[in-house]
Amino acid sequence: MRTRTNTDNGGARFAWPGRLAGGAMALGLALTGTVQAQEEEPIKVGILHSLSGTMAISETSLRDVALMTIEHINEQGGLLGRELEPVVMDPGSDWPTYAEQAREMLEREDVAVIFGSWTSVSRQSVLPVLEELNGLMFYPVQYEGEESSRNIFYTGAAPNQQTLPAVDYLMSDQGGGAERFYLVGTDYVFPRTTNRIVRAYLNEHGIGDEDIEEVYTPFGHDDFQTIVNNIGDFAEGGPTAVINTVNGDANVAFYQELANQGIDPIDVPVLATSVGEEELRGMDTDPLTGHLAAWNYFMSLDTPENDKFKERWAEYVDENDLPGGDDRVTNDPMEATHIGIRMWAQAVMQAGTTDVDAVRQAVYGQCVDAPSGFEVCMDEENHHLHKPVIIGEIQPDGQFYPVWETDEVVRAEPWSKYVEESEDKIADWTYPWVCGNCEEAQHDLGF
Repeated sequence: MRTRTNTDNGGARFAWPGRLAGGAMALGLALTGTVQAQEEEPIKVGILHSLSGTMAISETSLRDVALMTIEHINEQGGLLGRELEPVVMDPGSDWPTYAEQAREMLEREDVAVIFGSWTSVSRQSVLPVLEELNGLMFYPVQYEGEESSRNIFYTGAAPNQQTLPAVDYLMSDQGGGAERFYLVGTDYVFPRTTNRIVRAYLNEHGIGDEDIEEVYTPFGHDDFQTIVNNIGDFAEGGPTAVINTVNGDANVAFYQELANQGIDPIDVPVLATSVGEEELRGMDTDPLTGHLAAWNYFMSLDTPENDKFKERWAEYVDENDLPGGDDRVTNDPMEATHIGIRMWAQAVMQAGTTDVDAVRQAVYGQCVDAPSGFEVCMDEENHHLHKPVIIGEIQPDGQFYPVWETDEVVRAEPWSKYVEESEDKIADWTYPWVCGNCEEAQHDLGF
């Protein structure tokens, strides 16, 4: 069964769990004293997403939904009596620039937190800066795992919350009973590490290396004719599925070539881990109907929380005359961005300060009612969200029809048993910086 918390209070949503009710007044008084001590200057919040270059197709909407969520918080009175002031930068899909701009945000702009990055190489470029300057970042995209830093909260999926359940689905009778797998991805850390895990997982389930093909292309690649032709030849050897970890606008060329060569999803389903509603928005999706994606959220989900999220997004798009207008969509990384900002805001309210060390402690155990319809919580040990897993089928209108989902949220496994050097990190995901106040953390302020 799905776990939901109904915090609708006929308008403003502000719900404390019963076990906190007795302390709510005391906390309110403490926060009042803190607010009075605070200066009235805005709280600066960094937004670090590429608005140009190959990743702009995916990251621009994350900038937009972050601004929407910040605006909503300000409309509710801000945090600690202060408005949030977004500091937006464009690293231009250039990985070293992410690090340079993160440093500028933390040192010159004095931001309290950064929301940003998409690719793992951009996240890994920022990570040393965060650790050097004790900055805090919320990272909203599924990734390969094999990382957990005290300076990052990961609101996207780990492999066991996306790719591995997708492999199980593709091997099942419902998913087509695949016995061969073609792994195509962009040549960087996320696809290579993810496919390393997928290959080991397939091997463990009786699929040998002779039935696995693996190929990579550079960012911005636009000629997939040979690769798609090879997929067709490979599929002649038995029931085949494709795992697509291509990132950015290269997906436009990849899916167009699939359509050109008539790759039928009934015969050869292509399941994407980085393609969602936003990437499909500018494409002719009729020939792609039936191909799949694995995420933790789809715009098409029928939940009260999603209705509110989509309504707020549509209003924001209209009020700000965003490019695309009525055609703008929501997607999984947008939901993860929205969740991350809400959790950080709740942690600031609980801590009574924007101090990074205090806020970090307050983030552990925070829960929100997500647009997916599930109550999602930040793990109290490993800096990752507990999330549902949903597989969707591409529809002619560019939306996804959910064909499979977990009944409950799944705890992230950032360290995979399929990566040999991670074996010593699996037994204990508790790190020395973790939860000091989890019993007081779990609430939803409805930001």
